[in-house]
Amino acid sequence: MTFNRRCVALLLASAAFAATPAWAQDATTSNPPTDDTARADIQDDIVVTAQKRDENIQDVPISIQAIGTRRLDQLNISNFNEYTQLLPSVAFQTAQPGVTTVYMRGVASGGDGNHSGSLPSVGTYLDEQPVTTIGGTLDIHIYDVARIESLSGPQGTLYGASSQAGTIRIITNKPDASSFYGRVDGELNTITDGGMGGKLEGMINAPLSSAAALRLVGFYQRDGGYIDNVPGTRSFIGGITVDNDDFVEKNYNDTETWGGRAALKIDLDDSWTVTPTVLYQELRSHGSYGFDPKVGDLDVQRFYPEYRRDRFVQAAMTIEGKVGNWDVTYAGAYLDRRTASSSDYTDYSEAYDSLYSSVGGLSGYFYYQDNAGNTIDPRQNVLATDHFRKMSQELRVASPAEDRFRVVAGAFYQRQSNLIHQDYSIPNLGAQVSVNGAPGTLWLTQQKRVDKDYAVFGEASFDLLPTLTVTGGGRAYIYDNSLIGFFGFGRNPGVDPDDGRPYTASPFNAAGSSRTGVAGCYLQNGQVFRDAYLDGGNTDQFLPAAVKGSFCTNLATLASGKLYPKKTEGQGATYRLNLTWKPTDAVLLYGTWSRGFRPGGINRRGDVQDYGADFLTNYEVGWKTTLAGGLLRWNGAVYQQNWNKFQFAFLGENSFTVIQNGPNARIRGIESDINLSSGPLTLTASGAYTDATTRQDLCLEARANYVCDGLIASGQPNIVSAPAGTRLPITPRFKVSGTARYTVPFGPTTRGYIQGLVAHQSSAASDIRSAVYSAGTGDVVNPAAALGRLRSFTTGNAAIGAETGNFTFELFAQNVWNERAEITRFQQCGSCYQRPYIVPVTPRTIGIRAGAKF
Repeated sequence: MTFNRRCVALLLASAAFAATPAWAQDATTSNPPTDDTARADIQDDIVVTAQKRDENIQDVPISIQAIGTRRLDQLNISNFNEYTQLLPSVAFQTAQPGVTTVYMRGVASGGDGNHSGSLPSVGTYLDEQPVTTIGGTLDIHIYDVARIESLSGPQGTLYGASSQAGTIRIITNKPDASSFYGRVDGELNTITDGGMGGKLEGMINAPLSSAAALRLVGFYQRDGGYIDNVPGTRSFIGGITVDNDDFVEKNYNDTETWGGRAALKIDLDDSWTVTPTVLYQELRSHGSYGFDPKVGDLDVQRFYPEYRRDRFVQAAMTIEGKVGNWDVTYAGAYLDRRTASSSDYTDYSEAYDSLYSSVGGLSGYFYYQDNAGNTIDPRQNVLATDHFRKMSQELRVASPAEDRFRVVAGAFYQRQSNLIHQDYSIPNLGAQVSVNGAPGTLWLTQQKRVDKDYAVFGEASFDLLPTLTVTGGGRAYIYDNSLIGFFGFGRNPGVDPDDGRPYTASPFNAAGSSRTGVAGCYLQNGQVFRDAYLDGGNTDQFLPAAVKGSFCTNLATLASGKLYPKKTEGQGATYRLNLTWKPTDAVLLYGTWSRGFRPGGINRRGDVQDYGADFLTNYEVGWKTTLAGGLLRWNGAVYQQNWNKFQFAFLGENSFTVIQNGPNARIRGIESDINLSSGPLTLTASGAYTDATTRQDLCLEARANYVCDGLIASGQPNIVSAPAGTRLPITPRFKVSGTARYTVPFGPTTRGYIQGLVAHQSSAASDIRSAVYSAGTGDVVNPAAALGRLRSFTTGNAAIGAETGNFTFELFAQNVWNERAEITRFQQCGSCYQRPYIVPVTPRTIGIRAGAKF
């Protein structure tokens, strides 16, 4: 469906809703707020549920920021990238929409986010349900959202394993049985030297009875492209030169996102409420979101189609009620996410063709030939799918909040799985060099991952004095993670390994590697193919593939002739201790000791050992103040965090993600936010300083004593990859943002406004490592220097508009001075370092918005 057709459909639907008799609701529910009301939106009490209770944000003794409904609307925030610029302790990496890894307070080693890598260190919740996923944060469209809560620091007691460094919670507006109302909002925009985009959003709240209501949300958004795929050629050893003429396109990285949300709230009686919800969202992006500075500003050269499809559905249910005077809450959800993508992998082919130039390049070393023995074009195209499922259940109870001694306690279980498929395809590749049963596939990953978590948790608070409270909490956990399947090259058992071709030095595999692929698959006699071949035994009887879509299995545990997933398990506890002092109603001071963890896991490359859990211990003091009669709020925190044996993911041999436990790190920082309201002027500012460094040497191959000695798997000497004192990557040392809004009344129902936002962050490293071995040559190279630093930047947004009656109009500009701000730097070839790509923020965008309430 085209952009125009979707817009028309949603507009017609909105018009149909608006034409119902309920249009004649009480006009007071949709009148624009007065200046006093607008000011109160910034300064009035914000109620949050960060501690599993309804509490005034100024009474919550943790570092928390909340962006409320009105501010989300005022700043036109609709996605993750937009709201995180307001959260000073949050950093992230992204290669394209829907592929984002979130970090908080400097807890970042780089390289995370792979679908079979470490679990996230920052949790994401939609209402009461976790939506944290293995392969990247869900970029939930922000519309009709009550608030976004950002909880900094370990939240391991109440939120568990994937909240090691913090938690982000998206709280939606709930159905309201009091009256019928709705809204519709639209936008058109254009990007400097780029394409056009826009969005259309609508919401309906419909009472079904005095005890039930339905809330519906729909949205469609198109983001115009701004990166050009320009003409180019690549030449390979063997006389093959290719061009990308068929794929040249201007502004080819466009994105479409559409979906909806439905929530039904039913009051069973005065004490019990049930709220089932369904969320559907689909994203379709095209092209590359990183440009190649060697080619030109916002230019790339791509030789295969690139796209990503990301669709997810979540069904959730929350049941809330009372047993006696205790609150009882059940929250359950099932999430189904499917992605499909195509990526151009020409850079990898280009780099390895050069590395093997002394033996005839890829065509000479790997025998990239068709079935007739002709040398073929060696470019690769990666076709990948992921099918992610997540089921979570939580049951908790809470004693009355007004009691001197109060408790929150509960139990939690979740199971998440991912069916992983990656096909590194070379058209016309001969069967003898292809993965068995998959002609044209040079490398195949076909695996299933399952992660299970079990926990019981509780926190108790006791008021020692009316102004002094002590809180203690803990969470006992068990994790059980498994992985099974196939990875690697093929090997046709019918090929004679002694036919005189050069690859007979590694006779197990026609693609030149004996450590992956079919060479490592299990046979019915209990051996792997490699060992059976060396012993001169029978190599024809493979055990059936454990994961459908592969020829055999090389990543598993064999027991009694059967294949079982490789497993890693662990159990333990996290703790939290807090002391809160509130000398006056306007001042709160607190001190916290808390601990978070992240489960260990299994490397999808079976010849690399498992990695263990890592732990984060936080020491924090903070303050919350409400001054000048409520017109000024100043909150902040100072902290130190010790990150022990941090999980470190990097692209190793064959650009294969490897995870190992690194050394310890120490993170110190301060974060603060200020809100000021004076008459028609409202000002907000927030900032963070983060100093995160390693405390021991990071070895190229990890050692328990952090002494980089001995030899690594390749037979080369182990080396110091990052010396002690190296700053952790990704997170800038400084990050600040500020907003200003000035409102002018033009009559009883009309007012105009002007607003601006400025955000700045300092530079940061893209990679923690300063020494690794280069593929092919064996020379020591500096990945951090080759990839380059994320440069510091300052961006600004501005808007001018008016609200009159039930209507709003606005002209806006984002990234006003067209800053080429760098979000991420990455490369396709893990050990080549020949083409770093830069993912920028969207160039200057100018547009118009309009909205109506009814």
